[in-house]
Amino acid sequence: MLIGEVARRSGVSARMLRHYESLGLVRPSGRTGSGYREYSGDDIRRIFHIESLRSLGLSLREIGRALDDPGFTPSTLVDDLIRRTRERLAAETELLTRLRRIDAAEPAAWEDVLQVVVLLQALGSKSADARQRAALATADEVPVPVEALVEAALSETDTNVAGALRWALARSGDGGPALLAEGLGAPAAAVRERAVQALAEMPGDEAAAQLRDALAHPDATVRGHAALALGARGEADAIPTLIDMIVEGRNDTDAADALSVLASDAAAADRIATGLVDRLAPDTAGAPAHAAGAPAHTPGAPARGRLTQALADIPGPTASRALVELSHDGDRAVALTAAYLLQLREARLDQSEQHAGSPCE
Repeated sequence: MLIGEVARRSGVSARMLRHYESLGLVRPSGRTGSGYREYSGDDIRRIFHIESLRSLGLSLREIGRALDDPGFTPSTLVDDLIRRTRERLAAETELLTRLRRIDAAEPAAWEDVLQVVVLLQALGSKSADARQRAALATADEVPVPVEALVEAALSETDTNVAGALRWALARSGDGGPALLAEGLGAPAAAVRERAVQALAEMPGDEAAAQLRDALAHPDATVRGHAALALGARGEADAIPTLIDMIVEGRNDTDAADALSVLASDAAAADRIATGLVDRLAPDTAGAPAHAAGAPAHTPGAPARGRLTQALADIPGPTASRALVELSHDGDRAVALTAAYLLQLREARLDQSEQHAGSPCE
């Protein structure tokens, strides 16, 4: 079969067939009487083998070794091809992500494109100062897509840069809360914490809704950050988690402060006081109904002390009655704490009454 026919049937150009011949990959087995190349059936099969191996990404040099070296084993080469393909895909995916982010910034001119590229590169810099400047610049320069800010915030380990990124995210507009909520499902605890911290600083109803969902998260750290943020927003949904934090001793001071803010509402104050008192009482909820003599679980002394202290800033009669009862508690430390808090409470009440009764000037 002459070279033109081989090219037509194989789909390999005559020029490429000559190139293969110059490299020694495939040589025509014969020549016609006129000196034209003539390919045998074995030659054509070898051409198809070359094309098959090229489709796997092998270089022509590697193909020559694979076909001509009897001791050649494909496993090592295939493993190398897998590695190279993964690297190429990662590079292409990174490029595609960068292009999408540039497109999302809706640049009006090439100068805008270049500014976005510079900011994206700075967000990925090894220099913390460069990353921080990039985060702060997003407010004044061409806006960086929120997806890039979220990715940077979830991976940032420097405290100052993380704060700047959260600030930039809070000003970034729509899309941030949903992307950060995806970070709450990350396998790494540090990433989940960064996600909820960023959500806590995001304004708006969507962020608040994501934080409410996070109250049921299996990660106690995530629940705690969500509860503190919601408490600061005046949302009573955070009350049970905040009380849990006091019992468990996780950011208990911040949790107590959040409860005191929520307690400015009378209904919330009564709910908080009732919740704290319930956690002070022996817990028989988990005991079987028939086990009348089953021992009740009582919170440990440190937890009871924290719960008692948390009642101090909760107004209303429920908290006052609880402190009176606790002032006679069998745990001396709890009783002394409750008695002291009652004195402070009465002193504040007297001052308030004196102020209310003083004549106006």
